[in-house]
Amino acid sequence: MRDRYESPLNSRYASDEMQRLFSPDMRYSTWRKLWVSLARAEHALGLPVTQEQADELAAHVYDIDYEAVRRREAEVRHDVMAHVYAYGLVCPKAAGVIHLGATSCYVTDNADLIILRDALVSIRNSIYAVLKPLSAFAARTKAIPTVGFTHFQSAQPGTVGRRACLWLQDLWLDVEEIEDTLKAFRFLGSRGATGTEASFVSLFGGDTDQIDELNRRIAADFGFDRLYDVSGQTYPRKLDSRILNALSSVAQSAYKFGDDIRLLQHDGILSEPFESGQIGSSAMAYKQNPMRSERICSLSRFVMATSLNAPMTASTQWLERTLDDSANRRLSLPEAFLATDAVLRLMANVAGGLIVHEAANARILSDALPFLATENLLMAAVKRGGDRQALHEIIRTHSLKAKARMAQGEGNDLADRLAGDPDFPLSREEILAELDPARHIGRSVEQAERFLAGHPVPESTPLQEITL
Repeated sequence: MRDRYESPLNSRYASDEMQRLFSPDMRYSTWRKLWVSLARAEHALGLPVTQEQADELAAHVYDIDYEAVRRREAEVRHDVMAHVYAYGLVCPKAAGVIHLGATSCYVTDNADLIILRDALVSIRNSIYAVLKPLSAFAARTKAIPTVGFTHFQSAQPGTVGRRACLWLQDLWLDVEEIEDTLKAFRFLGSRGATGTEASFVSLFGGDTDQIDELNRRIAADFGFDRLYDVSGQTYPRKLDSRILNALSSVAQSAYKFGDDIRLLQHDGILSEPFESGQIGSSAMAYKQNPMRSERICSLSRFVMATSLNAPMTASTQWLERTLDDSANRRLSLPEAFLATDAVLRLMANVAGGLIVHEAANARILSDALPFLATENLLMAAVKRGGDRQALHEIIRTHSLKAKARMAQGEGNDLADRLAGDPDFPLSREEILAELDPARHIGRSVEQAERFLAGHPVPESTPLQEITL
């Protein structure tokens, strides 16, 4: 419908996979899979649920009548009960045992845990998709000298590839945080209205071992080997904070990457890919704006801001349960994932098409290097027997004149000035030798090689369809 708001995350930015993970079909079919798992466990443990009823439920996981759900929810004002009703319409034999012993959070929270886990794996896979081309770029450019920058002022040179390793390292730290967060996931299980499992104490006649076995069976169906030891009605919302913190961390790395590309493209050192038919500006036809990197920064800022919702929600959960988390989580969790997914897709595109403008890079380095090499020149001149303070003044005086000349649009002639000064004890050849970029990049090449060798990019982990 063109007369209704449509999220740009769906229409412009996020991948099909991430949209599918947070789709109504995924959410509500997962609810039904949870009801199937509950019924099967209850049947296996002797509760009044038949195999025929469990099989009927399993046969109707995907044929969801959303119109029936809509009509029922309009009557009862309860989304879970509306879905129980619609499920019962297609499973008449099992209608009376759907949701037996459970509360709403059995399906809502466990489904969230399943979807959020899979979405976090998808994000990790998307980081791998950035790491591969960016690692290849770092390897190709590890020995290309370039000006370093501190405070965005020219500083000691490094190499293009070593700088890329800084971006790579940020992303690898994000992978570590995602891995730690995935390890923190636990299943909620079916814990009842306040987490005490009172309904199942009644159903199992006080046999608590059976309750534990029920929860273990259901958790295993969905790939979980741990459950929360205690809970309220919901799983602890602190997990949401960890998840969104991990996404915020990815966004921070992406923003740094995008911002750096924008700065370097401004200076002409490198640029993001630009298609032959791409238009940079509707008014200024010559423009080649870093549009992708700007979008990376824009969406990353959205993720970082959105991540603040989770700690505010976690900190305000009253006692065993309150519902003021629900509407917020429906927005903040999916949209943070969709935006992070979009950011990583853009990063992969940029990383795979980065262009180093080697002539411009060499010119910028050539202009900066005489100043950056002055300390080396001073030390070499002192070794020839010169007076350190007098030599320092010579270099300072010529440097200021060279800067004044550059301010008029001329090249850096500091080397020529020093070579022509009879009081400076180094020859032109010796001065030019000190200006060799290879003398000033330190261990850049070695560091890049060592980093890349120590960080091979693994293959992505395919998301597994849960079948019951």
